[in-house]
Amino acid sequence: MNIRSAALTIMLSLALGSAASVAVAAEEPTSPKEGAKAESKQTKAPTDPVARIGKATISRAELDRALIVLAAQNRLQVGETPESRKQAESAALDQLIFAELLYQEGMKTPPEDLEKQIDFKIAQNKSKFGSPAEFEAAMKEANVSEKDLVEITRKDIVIGNYIEMKIVPTITASDDEVKSFYNDNREKLKEQPQVKASHILIGVEASASAEEKKQARDKAEALLKELRAGKEFAEAAKASSTCPSKEQGGDLGYFGKGQMVPEFEKAAFAMKPGEISEVVETQFGYHIIKLTDKKEGEAPKLEELKEKIATYIKGQKTQKAVFDFVTKLRKDTKVEILL
Repeated sequence: MNIRSAALTIMLSLALGSAASVAVAAEEPTSPKEGAKAESKQTKAPTDPVARIGKATISRAELDRALIVLAAQNRLQVGETPESRKQAESAALDQLIFAELLYQEGMKTPPEDLEKQIDFKIAQNKSKFGSPAEFEAAMKEANVSEKDLVEITRKDIVIGNYIEMKIVPTITASDDEVKSFYNDNREKLKEQPQVKASHILIGVEASASAEEKKQARDKAEALLKELRAGKEFAEAAKASSTCPSKEQGGDLGYFGKGQMVPEFEKAAFAMKPGEISEVVETQFGYHIIKLTDKKEGEAPKLEELKEKIATYIKGQKTQKAVFDFVTKLRKDTKVEILL
């Protein structure tokens, strides 16, 4: 495992945590103004605080890790100019504050087996590495200590538990909401049109001489006449086609647009079921196509998507509920920005 990739794996899965990242994703970064204090522009040490949330602090090292994680997730551009760096730090810090507020609330009713859950999750992450040495190297690359790892994991579990226990049970998606979403998005839910076709290929290399190409085309034209006269298509394919599909009587199954070469696709989609095409030339040679079925693009039935739509609606509502809840917490909590 590449050490840098391993380091990012740790940071992506633990630095904000799977549960915390769901919560953080709901927040739109704001300009931190509350309790802001002017400080000197000297570079802060890793342990220096960049924010205080009640009695808790967020360190420079935590902010730097969050910047790397969020940049890796393409949530923000860190940038190279002082102004863009400042904006990125502000956005990352907002999200760390968001997670800290949720964590503090979650610690009022933590899981009874919290320490066991922490040990299990850390062991689970260690098992993803080939050896203890690889894990240690990845930790070092990510600038994460064992103590950091425990605390990061603790926050992830506590936040996840709080959301699952206190917020998710309050979220519902009614049948009317599901139906309304389905109707509003029906066009987007449509499947792409598909056709089912068989073909006979008289293959010839693109680099073949004009005479060789003429002979191949003449053979295809003669075969087409036999098909028009009633020769069975699958039988002709097995006897004359140079495509491996000959073993299935030339059957190519269903395919959508973009799956075949342009000339073949254009001819197939212009046909009606039961029709046999003229000879179609492509880079592979000369084809005779028989269209056997056609499916227009249709949206799946509501009943087929009901559960997925309900899950999606609940997810959106959960994010909003978490964001609204933490926004209120932030107003009621003393937050000092020390950047």
